[in-house]
Amino acid sequence: MENFKSIKDWADDDKPREKLITKGVSSLSNAELLAILIGSGTKNQSAVDLAKKILYDTENNINILGKKTVKNLMQYKGIGLAKAITVIAALELGKRRKYDETFKQNKITSSKDVFNFFLPMLSDLRHEEFWILTLSRANKIINKYKISKGGLSSTVIDNKIIFNYALSDLANSIILCHNHPSGNILPSENDKTITKKIIEAAKLLDIKVLDHLIITQTNYFSFADQNIL
Repeated sequence: MENFKSIKDWADDDKPREKLITKGVSSLSNAELLAILIGSGTKNQSAVDLAKKILYDTENNINILGKKTVKNLMQYKGIGLAKAITVIAALELGKRRKYDETFKQNKITSSKDVFNFFLPMLSDLRHEEFWILTLSRANKIINKYKISKGGLSSTVIDNKIIFNYALSDLANSIILCHNHPSGNILPSENDKTITKKIIEAAKLLDIKVLDHLIITQTNYFSFADQNIL
């Protein structure tokens, strides 16, 4: 490639690392940020070009990129084990930062709070998981629990496990949450049936079910917001 220029031959204003220092991290594109993690490209491709290729293959969607495995990333020429691990670790830190920000708040005031709380844990999964939050009378988070792990389209829920956790925490209320790897946020008939059974059981124990969220990569469905609890 006759026109190929290594990043070290670029003008300083165009080099991702120098640009970050002089203009701030927000001035960098996703490709430039990814290029910094990758560090170097190949003989005929800069790190930025390689990053652009990876992002193009993931529809320029960081959430899709976050689902890539080490093996997936190593299929790209120029991405070895160390680089793949670096990218995955950086993406995981980003998810955990989001989770920590929500958990620090420690109080649920809306369905969006629940979505932000569970998104880092559930958005990238290729299987369904069912979780609950136990809450105090002031709607402060007491704890979170994974109730079950299933396949692509379903998971088995045991009410005894749910209420064992709720009673152990002396919870005033609980919130249910599970993910749909398919991306469909609408509840199935089974989702509605399970929710109804949990609510009926909770009433006998004087525990409120405040909401049930279905989460996808970018969106959610709230039973409470839709007035179907």
